[in-house]
Amino acid sequence: MTPGEQLAALLSQPGAELLARLGEQPLSPAEALRLGTELRADHPAQLVAAALAQHELRIAARAKFSRAMRMFFTRDGLEQASGEVVARHRRGRYPAGGQLADLCCGIGGDLIALADGHQVRAVDADPVHLRMAEANVAVYGVAGQVRFEHRDVRDTDLSGVMAAFIDPARRTGRGRLRPGDSEPPLAWCLELADRVSQLAIKAAPGIPRELVPPGWETEFIAVGRELKEAALWSPALARSATRATILPGGHTLTPQPGPPVPVSPPGPYLLDPNPAVTRAGLVAELARATGGWQIDGQIAFLCTGQPVHTPFARTLQVLDSGRWHQRELSVRLRALGIGSVDIRRRGLAGDVTQIQRQLKLSGPHRATLIMTRAEDRPWALICQDLRPAPAAPDASLLAAARIDETPRRS
Repeated sequence: MTPGEQLAALLSQPGAELLARLGEQPLSPAEALRLGTELRADHPAQLVAAALAQHELRIAARAKFSRAMRMFFTRDGLEQASGEVVARHRRGRYPAGGQLADLCCGIGGDLIALADGHQVRAVDADPVHLRMAEANVAVYGVAGQVRFEHRDVRDTDLSGVMAAFIDPARRTGRGRLRPGDSEPPLAWCLELADRVSQLAIKAAPGIPRELVPPGWETEFIAVGRELKEAALWSPALARSATRATILPGGHTLTPQPGPPVPVSPPGPYLLDPNPAVTRAGLVAELARATGGWQIDGQIAFLCTGQPVHTPFARTLQVLDSGRWHQRELSVRLRALGIGSVDIRRRGLAGDVTQIQRQLKLSGPHRATLIMTRAEDRPWALICQDLRPAPAAPDASLLAAARIDETPRRS
């Protein structure tokens, strides 16, 4: 069956019954094989295969959609689709009311959110994705807000459209495109602002900053500590040149003028900025907001003298700070009773897996090992996560802790 025929079969009554029989829990390979054999006794083999594949995609989609087990996906469509939390955040930046166009709507990840409050024209050149989007918006009860159009977005008449969102494809049948490349090309998408002034363009978080014209805002969006995507906002919707947004809390950090950030030796607390902050180039803003300093002028790690709780960084308590010397480091880790480490590397080269093996650790505690540079010298910091409550730190770890106030000279 073609993809279109598979979808039509899954949307039919027998297909719906078959998907229901698969349940809502992940299937192990053995369970999938057993169930597939059982179902093929009463259903066409191709339909059973399509249902099993769709069930697997639905399980994966639960990380993005609360109603994933009733939705329809292709692997590429799911990969590119925005999750609910990101799509709802983006919808909130458009003015209420009026007609909005969702160009390259895919399987409907953003469309579901945009249709909650707008009349939307949903346009896509892929008939299978368009049909999936139609089914998916119905799952969320907003089908009456959407008009579907099967065409190339470049052939779309946008008369009467108040605002638009476009998610150009970053992968083709030949594979993933390079960062900054898309179909339609970014240049065409940017020119849409001449026709629809209120425009947002979804982009990969690795988009080269020089591709974004003056007057546009580049928003880097993370869910927790995972950098998900970038959004380019046209001048009519831009609020700053760049922005870091942390979801689900909706915390945002934007450029603010201020004095240069000092560079000093490592202190008792280390801030590991959220990737959205780093990508947006807002480490200095974070440092000034938290009273922190850089430990190296070229490295994004910050230090503070007091505990800091911020949505824009992970805060670690420094148990041990000193030059990077692998043999000495093993001794320092064992003295702290640390038997396993998560290694964070920034500014130093090295094979993390090989280093893990060579440390030969044993002990009851776990720590984060920071491989970095301090005042342009290789440096290591042994850290533990800062507890959210002001409880006393692990005494057995702090008993052996030491902080070098001045980096050792090689």
